[in-house]
Amino acid sequence: MRMTILCYNQGIMKLSSKQVTTLLEEQNLLVQEPVSEQVFDFLHYDSRRVKENTLFVAKGAFKAAYLDGVQGVTGLVATKDLGLDVPLWLVTDTQKALAVLSAAFFDYPNQKLWIGAFTGTKGKTTAAYFAYNILKEATDGKTALFSTVNRIVGPNPEDSKKSDLTTPESYELYKDMARAVKKGMTHLVMEVSSQAYLKNRVYGLRYNVGAFLNISPDHIGPNEHPTFEDYLAHKEMLLDHSDQVILNAGMDHFAEIHQRAARKHNQVLTFNRQGAASQLPDLTPTVAFHSDKSELHDSYFTAEVLVKEPALVELNGSYRLNLPGDFNEENATAALMMTALAGAKYDDMKKGLDEVTIPGRMLSMVLPGHGVAFVDYAHNFASLNALLAFAKGQSPEGQVIVVLGAPGNKGVSRRLDFAKVLSKQADQVVLTADDPAFEKPEDICQTIASAITNPAVTIHYQMDRIQAIHEAVALAGPNDLVVVAGKGEDPYQKVNGIDTPYIGDFAVVKNCQQELKEGTFHA
Repeated sequence: MRMTILCYNQGIMKLSSKQVTTLLEEQNLLVQEPVSEQVFDFLHYDSRRVKENTLFVAKGAFKAAYLDGVQGVTGLVATKDLGLDVPLWLVTDTQKALAVLSAAFFDYPNQKLWIGAFTGTKGKTTAAYFAYNILKEATDGKTALFSTVNRIVGPNPEDSKKSDLTTPESYELYKDMARAVKKGMTHLVMEVSSQAYLKNRVYGLRYNVGAFLNISPDHIGPNEHPTFEDYLAHKEMLLDHSDQVILNAGMDHFAEIHQRAARKHNQVLTFNRQGAASQLPDLTPTVAFHSDKSELHDSYFTAEVLVKEPALVELNGSYRLNLPGDFNEENATAALMMTALAGAKYDDMKKGLDEVTIPGRMLSMVLPGHGVAFVDYAHNFASLNALLAFAKGQSPEGQVIVVLGAPGNKGVSRRLDFAKVLSKQADQVVLTADDPAFEKPEDICQTIASAITNPAVTIHYQMDRIQAIHEAVALAGPNDLVVVAGKGEDPYQKVNGIDTPYIGDFAVVKNCQQELKEGTFHA
């Protein structure tokens, strides 16, 4: 994306008509331009956020009626004439136009940051937090984070906010990048979802390093990707827009993904578990890792550079990971490689992984007389399968009791995927509500239950999620593991279009733990 000189007025960004035309022409988006010579003080796409003298981008299935009574729109970017008496730029794609104009309006903050990005079906948030924690050490706190959980643009508590999307709308993305730059940040770690490319939220954005963690069917449905092939193709776009790329050589479809990466990169960096098979048997992974010890509350592993690469030499060594589960070692290795490329040293890496905490990820608590509980955001086949396999391995003689549901009106394929995992990995399941949206949670739960093929799995139903967790804890004995999956520390449930306050799974389990200690617990 070329940089275009912009207008300023006491530090406030401006966009002139000529600049808007030039920016859209440069990206081959412009169909028709107005005869207009004016300067816009503001840019937005949300009619509720319009200010005086706003250039408005009418993205998606936008109707002119949405702007009824809205004051301040003095220019419009749209794919069709909405009949408004303002200068109009007709474009082929408003999502792309919004990304192009947002980058310019916020003065290209992406060009002032080192950016590392993760994609994959599972592990994006975990890997991003690992890399963020390491780079915070390496940059003396000058690292920002855009994740599914939080967007952190500065060093203070008020610089963090709850994320509503894994990868935000392009306008919000550049706005938060600009905030990060203003607060002195020099580095950014972010998650990039397939939806970000499907919806052109990251159109024109380039990354210093892009890491592809894994791939399995997910986000396939009427409002998402029509097929797995489409899902994978949008994931792979990250590779086309990264200066350096890192691939998990142990993932499914690795050969295909490696071929895509090699088209635009002379060097493709890879990692794999030591001794693990790869779809390209003649390929030696750049980095290998192996588990030293995995326990209920942490794990230990060693990483080694196998292919000479001076930029990665700092990652050689052993690490304690402040999260349980050897499956997290893959994510940690990807983070080590990314941060080494950013200039992090071994001490930064060791401390970063040793001290990392991730909201809603692999939070464990001992439940007096009722085993151990794990709270995790696991919300698709791959993440739930890894989590339950780990849980079963930690207490082979005990039961794995799972609390979960599935979101409504999206990711419909997950319901059958959950049933497959439960059939294989669970002893009991309490099916409950998880962001049911406009569907009935009972219907969602019944779909999951009807697809469970193992008759030995005991199925319970409780649509009140707090009560469901209490019931699961009550079912557990001293050697059992209670796995509460899906919500983590999310402070709300999406019900009938409304974000309904919810204290979060971790808080519910914490309350159960306290009641068990006090002898006041009851299901």
